Amino acid sequence: MEHSFQAFLKRKNIVISARRYGIDALGAMAQGLFCSLLIGTILNTLGAQFHIGFLTAKLITINEVGYTIGGMASFMSGSAMAVAIGYALQAPPMVLFSLATVGYACNALGGAGGPLAVLFVAIIAAECGKAVSKETKVDILVTPIVTTLAGIGAAWVIAPPIGRAASALGQIIMWATELQPLLMGILVSVLVGVALTLPISSAAICSVLGLTGLAGGAAVAGCCAQMVGFAVMSFRENGWGGLVSQGIGTSMLQMPNIVKNPRVWIAPTLTSAITGPLATCLFRLEMNGAAINSGMGTCGFCGQLGVWTGWVSPSETAIANGAAAIAPTAFDWLGLILISFVLPAVLAPLINQACRRLGWVKDGDLTLAG
Repeated sequence: MEHSFQAFLKRKNIVISARRYGIDALGAMAQGLFCSLLIGTILNTLGAQFHIGFLTAKLITINEVGYTIGGMASFMSGSAMAVAIGYALQAPPMVLFSLATVGYACNALGGAGGPLAVLFVAIIAAECGKAVSKETKVDILVTPIVTTLAGIGAAWVIAPPIGRAASALGQIIMWATELQPLLMGILVSVLVGVALTLPISSAAICSVLGLTGLAGGAAVAGCCAQMVGFAVMSFRENGWGGLVSQGIGTSMLQMPNIVKNPRVWIAPTLTSAITGPLATCLFRLEMNGAAINSGMGTCGFCGQLGVWTGWVSPSETAIANGAAAIAPTAFDWLGLILISFVLPAVLAPLINQACRRLGWVKDGDLTLAG
């Protein structure tokens, strides 16, 4: 019986594993969130700040609420996340298309913690849909019905409590950061920075927790320390191509080298432990744009765009946490530039040089594959 069940799962490509759900699905969810909520936020901010008419025009009205191009992109974030997760789980077309409805409903039911709810519910719905896909002669009816009912049923039951739990945890982290900016600045910066380099999604984690304010600023600092730190300290091995691919791409490219020699991770991680508390205690750097930006670092400069967006037009999540629009001062800009670019580019190579002298890191240890 057990053997036949395992054979069924294999035939249906249902792989119950930490990698499939915790890495593949989570990473895809972040991409879906990026292509909807984050892009929508950027378009809205650009339209408002540079007075671009077609970006500020409200093109459609839903329930007496007008939506711009960016607003529509953000409105569809639940659907985008669910479809992205289904794609990562290699769902067949009928399942994949049905997840659009599931994701929208789940994100709405999950409230502030909607992204985390979508992750769980989309996995449940996708795997249920895959299980029945092409098992009947009326697949065109059965597969979307099962996927939709399983997804919305799961969302109805688990999305609200998941949303409340994620929101509460995020609130605790942000409250603790305000209360203990030194200690929490170190913890948030290091942990989110490490998550960014690991094959999981720091952006999705920050979005799930709704990290804004000082905690969001510390997260930005940690991500920048990893990305810029690895990019600059590996310049002798990887040149300009490596500088760009890691500095505005992802430090995840270094994971094979970290597995071979974990000590190459010391420099950027220590750097994040320094820049995090500087961000929270000295510069009072807050990230009040879309929470996903907190986990983006210098990837496409989304972390910096998020800080700027938070200054001029805080996100709804940030406003709910007490944020308000400000006119950034020269000190604010200095803090953002130092934390994001200058300090990681200086500190990480210096620390790595000390590791080289100790014999912990050698020439070629940071060379990117391919």
